Amino acid sequence: MATLTEKIAYNRNQAKAFGWDPTWFGCDEFDGKLLDAIALFQAQEGLSPDGMCGPATYRRVRTRRESEQEYEETRTQSSSFKNQTIYYNGKPCAIHWDKVRLWTDPGGLALTKGYSDGPPVGSAKGRQTQFFVTHWDVCLNSKSCAKVLDQRGISVQFCIDNDGTIYQLLDAVHACWQAGSRLWNSRSIGVEVSDAYYPKYQRWYQRNKFGPRPIWEGARVHGRELDPFLGFYSIQEDALAALWEAVSRMCDIPLALPETTNGVDPECERGDFQGFCNHYHLTQKKIDCAGLDNQKILQKALAIREEHYGNGKD
Repeated sequence: MATLTEKIAYNRNQAKAFGWDPTWFGCDEFDGKLLDAIALFQAQEGLSPDGMCGPATYRRVRTRRESEQEYEETRTQSSSFKNQTIYYNGKPCAIHWDKVRLWTDPGGLALTKGYSDGPPVGSAKGRQTQFFVTHWDVCLNSKSCAKVLDQRGISVQFCIDNDGTIYQLLDAVHACWQAGSRLWNSRSIGVEVSDAYYPKYQRWYQRNKFGPRPIWEGARVHGRELDPFLGFYSIQEDALAALWEAVSRMCDIPLALPETTNGVDPECERGDFQGFCNHYHLTQKKIDCAGLDNQKILQKALAIREEHYGNGKD
């Protein structure tokens, strides 16, 4: 167990790395009072109240602070989107969704670190991928999520914003540090769906004219029932289905789900799974995306495939 001195030193180092200070928790110094304030905040957020502001605590306190500030409008009319493609190994792949931003587009989101380079873009053989991981970001919007990822030195290939905009943050040939272990990262592609999770942020969404989010109740994961939390907008679910279908064609990942529901799946844990899973299928340390109706998303993706390609996928 960390000593008081060690905890204070940890908070100093984390604050320097991520750009926060004691005032974020209503304190003036890195001392025992700050540890107590962080612990109180952690308890309110359902985190282990150890008084140390690590990545999970930082993401949540950043979201709280952002919710108290004036929101910078990022929604764009569909007519201004120029792309209906995503990229793997330098090659475009059609996606049947009208709101797509690439990392090279004006207003796009790009990452500069926190991923492993794949083969040179455009090489004869790209990175071999076999599964796709769906996450929620516990942020208020995708722009904020991208900032947090960059600050933490981690990454993800795609984000889906509140209005259904799909952002691709880098060429999917690169292995993003989004799934956990090196094995999982090397074999997967991931998306962060914007969702602040906690019902207390419902007023923020309504105040900023996104409308109320659905409340997901009775969701179970790893053998326990979660308290009610904010779910995905229907437009985000539609965007997710379009992304699944496109990534399936782009990377030859089958449109299939794990056999296990609401917990760790053995095939996913071993890195043997081929298809589309949630982060909780990989590890008991994660609960995203509990409550998501994966079968519904899969059926939507299959319907897109049927509409545009019939029985084929090319």
